[in-house]
Amino acid sequence: MKLLLVEDNTLLVEELVKQLKQAGYVTDSTDKVSEADYLIKETNYDCVILDIGLPDGNGLELLESWREQGIHTPVIMLTARSQWHEKVEGFNSGADDYLGKPFHTQELLVRIQALIQRAHGKANTPNKQLTYAGVALDEGQQSVTVGEQTFELTAMEFRLLKIFLMSPKKLLSKAQLTDKLYQFDDEKESNVVEVYVTHLRKKLGKTAIETRRGQGYIFHGLTQ
Repeated sequence: MKLLLVEDNTLLVEELVKQLKQAGYVTDSTDKVSEADYLIKETNYDCVILDIGLPDGNGLELLESWREQGIHTPVIMLTARSQWHEKVEGFNSGADDYLGKPFHTQELLVRIQALIQRAHGKANTPNKQLTYAGVALDEGQQSVTVGEQTFELTAMEFRLLKIFLMSPKKLLSKAQLTDKLYQFDDEKESNVVEVYVTHLRKKLGKTAIETRRGQGYIFHGLTQ
């Protein structure tokens, strides 16, 4: 899952990116309205964390512009403004959630998870469990249970499996998967998807992930 963090507090950004990475998210960050507007049009983000007061503009105006352009990515407003009428303004501008500063990172993580689950047509699952067709991903432990066996996952395996579990039975191209696994400016390894699909098949079984040559991959779980 991939996030866009638009915030001008450098220390907060560094800490959030670190903690979001530990939770299994890939996060691009910027402190500029202009760059955020560019990034959201170039990358398929699962959620945006957006501050209101930014050096080169207003986050609410940026959000309104996105909604007018048909960009429906879930957005959490992250701001020091906490009066009820300011929250109403944020929701009227197209925000999906609102979190005032200061805040606990765990609360932000729960809100991100709930928004992403909802955007994928899934209920917010208890105990950070994401399941499909006999495969249960424990997001807290970053492990997967298949039948009676539980396997620990590397960071990349965890990210890839979560992407598959959020979109089962859907054809996902190699480009789509690669985009979700890396930050915008990262140097992307050409065969990373193939390598980690192979790793996951060793834990889930060979038929859990189907390869469509020249098209991409489909996650089936333990039953097709």
